[in-house]
Amino acid sequence: MRLFRLAKIFSVAHRHGIDEIIVEHEPTGKLAALCRFLHLWRRNDDTEAVRLRRFLEDLGPIFVKFGQVLSTRRDLLPLDIADELAKLQDRVPPFPARLVHTQIEAAYGRPAAQVFAEFDETPVASASVAQVHFARLHPEHGGHEVAVKILRPNMGGIIAHDLALLDTLAGVLETLWSDGKRLKPREVVAEFAKYLYDELDLMREAANASQLRRNFKDSKLLLVPEVYWDFCSTTVMVMDRMHGIPISHNDALVAAGISLTELSRAGVEIFFTQVFRDGFFHADMHPGNIFVAVDGANKGKYIALDLGIVGTLTDTDKNYLAQNFLAFFQRDYKRVAEAHVEAGWAPPDTRVDEFEAAIRAVCEPIFDRPLHEISFGKVLLRLFQTSRRFNVQIQPQLVMLQKTLLNVEGLGRQLDPNLDLWKTAKPFLERWMSEQLGWRALLRGIKEESPGWARALPQMPRLVHHALRREGAAQLAPLLAELAAGQRRQNRLLALITVLLLVWLAVQYF
Repeated sequence: MRLFRLAKIFSVAHRHGIDEIIVEHEPTGKLAALCRFLHLWRRNDDTEAVRLRRFLEDLGPIFVKFGQVLSTRRDLLPLDIADELAKLQDRVPPFPARLVHTQIEAAYGRPAAQVFAEFDETPVASASVAQVHFARLHPEHGGHEVAVKILRPNMGGIIAHDLALLDTLAGVLETLWSDGKRLKPREVVAEFAKYLYDELDLMREAANASQLRRNFKDSKLLLVPEVYWDFCSTTVMVMDRMHGIPISHNDALVAAGISLTELSRAGVEIFFTQVFRDGFFHADMHPGNIFVAVDGANKGKYIALDLGIVGTLTDTDKNYLAQNFLAFFQRDYKRVAEAHVEAGWAPPDTRVDEFEAAIRAVCEPIFDRPLHEISFGKVLLRLFQTSRRFNVQIQPQLVMLQKTLLNVEGLGRQLDPNLDLWKTAKPFLERWMSEQLGWRALLRGIKEESPGWARALPQMPRLVHHALRREGAAQLAPLLAELAAGQRRQNRLLALITVLLLVWLAVQYF
């Protein structure tokens, strides 16, 4: 099946002329000339950008999501390709109304007309895994305007085949490439597969939305739609209809009186709040999933949609990342190098002074400069080269965080190219670290642990007594066993002496 899927990828690439796009970058130009000669019959009147978008669309949801991530990296891609790939975010061809009604009836056991008072068969958004329709609930259920998200039919088999192919390619990469084992490509694919399968369960997405909404209750920065649980299943999800402007529509936002500078700073704060305060973050923050409210008291707030993919971090992960970020912002490269060694990311025999010098050479140029003057693509490339030199291990559990950080940078670049990401984030991280390590953290820890202490303190004398008794018994057991064995040996010896004495007496008197 994997071979068939690989053959399909090559076939689709050939149909859209992707091979020509690749060989055109060959320095001598001979391969490009040979390719044009062998395909004189093939006509591709579309631009390279359109051909690339259609190629990704034809290959399915995994490749569409790859295109979504690429569309935010306008510093790495030509603008025409970035603009075309941006269409993948809400212009993927929808599946027909017949299948929509089939999915609804399968989920509820009755037709859409009995579930909703109104239902628009024309989707307002069609993404790689699902599509969204507007509807209205019946008056007895509140009559609310809602958005209905419906999973694409037969997605499980398609994604399973693509992930199997990615796993095969990752295995080959791990075997043939010298850096393969260090980069853990199969673990990276497994992590991506876990999040992708989570996205296929709309009940899980509903739970994610409910959690993020609770985390940002009464927030001045972020809105999350309310979920109507009575109408949710694994294939259909119903939530509040949200009104706003897509974050990628800069002109419309300015016309609505939204400050792009403040919006970009708010986006950075939202990201760091999700990561470091909650350890629960929206891991699919491409422009198609982010809107901005423009009416009433919520004007200027972000609206988060499509929470099928979220990331989580443990307290250990958060503390480690915060220390690294803060050390970067303070230009304490020695602390960054030490943190990598302490966390086991770099081998224990790594020379910290050499690692520190290498990190300084990569990171020093990015500070005190506006975002539009920094090529993060080049910075990432040099960091990769540095990590290879020092055998730094890539952590698969942080793949989603790395992807989200790239998305946040892309959004910030679109809204305000002059935004200094580091200066915006530094005060937030310093405040967070003081709350984690200062007197506030001590008071919070006492508050969290006091109920457990209240239960345990009255039991302490009894628990200590039992522990000592068990410990004493455990220590005496070997001694008692040794004494018993010695006693048995002594008894046997006395019995033998007694028998010998009786035998001697018998010989003497008889």
